[in-house]
Amino acid sequence: MTTIGIDKVSRWFGNVVAVNDITMTIGPGVTGLLGPNGAGKSTLINMMAGFLAPSSGSVTLDGTTIWRNEQVYRQIGIVPEREAMYDFLTAREFVVANAELHGLPDPGAAAQRALATVEMEYAQDRRIDTYSKGMRQRAKMASALVHDPSVLLLDEPFNGMDPRQRLQLMDLLRRMGAQGRTVLFSSHILEEVEQLAHHIEVVVAGRHAASGDFRKIRRLMTDRPHRYLVRSSDDRRLASALIAHGSTAGIELDRTERALLIQAVDFAGFTEFLPRIARDHGIRLFTVSPSDESLESVFSYLVTA
Repeated sequence: MTTIGIDKVSRWFGNVVAVNDITMTIGPGVTGLLGPNGAGKSTLINMMAGFLAPSSGSVTLDGTTIWRNEQVYRQIGIVPEREAMYDFLTAREFVVANAELHGLPDPGAAAQRALATVEMEYAQDRRIDTYSKGMRQRAKMASALVHDPSVLLLDEPFNGMDPRQRLQLMDLLRRMGAQGRTVLFSSHILEEVEQLAHHIEVVVAGRHAASGDFRKIRRLMTDRPHRYLVRSSDDRRLASALIAHGSTAGIELDRTERALLIQAVDFAGFTEFLPRIARDHGIRLFTVSPSDESLESVFSYLVTA
């Protein structure tokens, strides 16, 4: 069970502060790293990968400092966002070279397994400079997996992939997380993160904005009304009863959805009161669904806070 620890880490470039006093722990499973462009995500990943030294604080792998410690690369696989690759090589040659750098006993067999894992056998003997962006991403992924790492760091891994390639990579990352590996990936496509990672780390303007299950984070935002879509056997009577209760701040009748759109300012009070008032008035509840607990809503609230 490998863990990356980030303790009071800052990183600045001249007068620019890219990461500001961040503390977080990345453990087994799949974690999504979110933030607007320029928030500091790539800088954080580069420090976790040992490419950058923290200006202050520490980044560790199971308690061991990562910076200038080549031994950590036995456990870490890295898929950087940058496109820098040896384009004159074939994918097989590229992955074999990385297997040799890791000192694996049978580099050819290890490379073949990694290329099969990312479904690139059909193009493994073509030069990388003939690849699409999505194919290049999968070649980088095979290189990162060739030594069977316990930690995988991926910076925007889905860039350039078509829908089938995305689904295949998402399934692979889910399986790796289920095996107990530590997988961290950044993505600007919120739908991908929502489908893949229940645990998120959010960075905004270089600072750590939130951590955990995004649904739980949403419920902790007590200063934001919670929005619900409710369908019942008598929407008008239910709305009348709810308006009088202090847990709601606004109720609309959505004729298109044939439902009530409710803003609840007291999450606990509303969830307790709604079924009771429906029972007391003989109203059947067909749908009670939060309409702003998606990752997109949470992310929007965090970056505009």
